Amino acid sequence: MKSPQPQPDSGEMLRRLDLNLLKIFHEITRAGSIGGAAKRLNLQQPSVSLALKRLEENLGVTLCLRTSRGVELTPAGQVVASLAEELRGAVRNLPAALAVALGEVEGVLTIEAVSGVVSPELDTALAVMSRRHPRVRLRLGIAPQRNVLDALLRDRAELCIAFDAAPRADLHYEALVREYQQIYCSTAHPLFGRHVTDPALLAPERFVLTGLDEPEEVQRYRLRYRLGERPAGTSDHLDEAMRLIGAGVGIGFLPTVLVQGRAAQAQFWPLLPRAILPNYLLYLISKPERDVTAPALLFLREIRRQLQGRGIPV
Repeated sequence: MKSPQPQPDSGEMLRRLDLNLLKIFHEITRAGSIGGAAKRLNLQQPSVSLALKRLEENLGVTLCLRTSRGVELTPAGQVVASLAEELRGAVRNLPAALAVALGEVEGVLTIEAVSGVVSPELDTALAVMSRRHPRVRLRLGIAPQRNVLDALLRDRAELCIAFDAAPRADLHYEALVREYQQIYCSTAHPLFGRHVTDPALLAPERFVLTGLDEPEEVQRYRLRYRLGERPAGTSDHLDEAMRLIGAGVGIGFLPTVLVQGRAAQAQFWPLLPRAILPNYLLYLISKPERDVTAPALLFLREIRRQLQGRGIPV
């Protein structure tokens, strides 16, 4: 029977640990092979192999096994790979964290959002950000849903605001506001002043559709009652869809907060009872904190403070 191996002394291990070896090991895990890591690092393959051997000797464990398909991490290798990823993120975020601590943050904060977002917490966070950090330039873009998420994933934006029926595991979602969508008509429409309890009765009406900016919950609701089969107009931008509905082109779905917050709300008539309206969450979506810039980190802290102070569920 084998005697149990002595547990390594953490202090001694820390003194022997070479961070450059961890960096090389991280590239091995990302590439899935010694040769792939060598290409990423612009090193010779024997140098990468030697670095892996030295790291294993320093830690006293086998980190990966060579196979015909590359390398396969051992259980110990999976632990070290996870720690190497965390360490890489922490080091990359160190300049941003120092800038935040010293109050010397500058740069550009780009937020990409779907159209028609109404959120007092968002407005307050933007105002606080501008006042406290005047060297940060705020850039707010408006785009259809799929383009909003794409901007975040391709690093064209640090944060985004969107509805998302299929959240990604690699992104962080925080509920910003719950939106309800109502079917509105204009004062000039024959339905003005009427109340409709069965949405299916509106199926013959000409509709203004919101195209790429239609939340999945609203789309399912619309298709269930066969609404919009006679399209009269389309716009991916809610303000323009609102313009078409107000002009009497057709009836259509709009967020209730968008209409209620406009001076022209008397121009629009709600047709359905609130109890049966489709609704969904708008999220503030970001990457893990280790991957965000200093301006984005500051903004996240401020808007979270605003959302916590709201005190009501969304």
